[in-house]
Amino acid sequence: MIDAFSRLPGVGRRSAERLAFHLLKADPEEALGLARAIEDLKKLVRHCRICFNLADDELCSICRDPRRDRSSVLVVEQPKDLLAIEETGSYTGLYHVLMGRLSPLEGVGPEDLTIEALIERVRSAPEGELCEVILGLNPTLEGDGTGLYLGERLRGEDVRVTRLARGLPTGGQLELANRAVLAEAIAGRRSLDDGF
Repeated sequence: MIDAFSRLPGVGRRSAERLAFHLLKADPEEALGLARAIEDLKKLVRHCRICFNLADDELCSICRDPRRDRSSVLVVEQPKDLLAIEETGSYTGLYHVLMGRLSPLEGVGPEDLTIEALIERVRSAPEGELCEVILGLNPTLEGDGTGLYLGERLRGEDVRVTRLARGLPTGGQLELANRAVLAEAIAGRRSLDDGF
């Protein structure tokens, strides 16, 4: 159990020992509840067929929500980035999760991401419904490269392409930014035509 816990990201050997001994001392229902939660996670959680967010059904709760603004789609790298933005409460549109970012050094190309699904989503949207694609990618070299690639792919489509404002520090991660910084970044987004 200690070895299994220590393979988890951010869990060192000492933390793994504390977790294992906690479960050993815990009542059986608590320990088995954790085991069932892990089993359910692997059996029931999937990706939304529209936006690729995490879901327990064919569509995620955001895509199912009729109150969401369907005129904008905010593109993020991972579901955890979507969660960070949702916590700000300042964005009410839809999302698209790329499931990563372009990284030639790691062998991640456009075909490894959900880029084609995004392009098809933009093209198949009812006329006048989808007005803006917001690039909410991490402000890193790979995030910027992915943004430039998406900007090129979306050029000529009937949609405005913007990116989050640079209230986020270069090299930072969306999931680590506080709510105020993320809210300012969303409010201050600008067109890709203004330069990256």
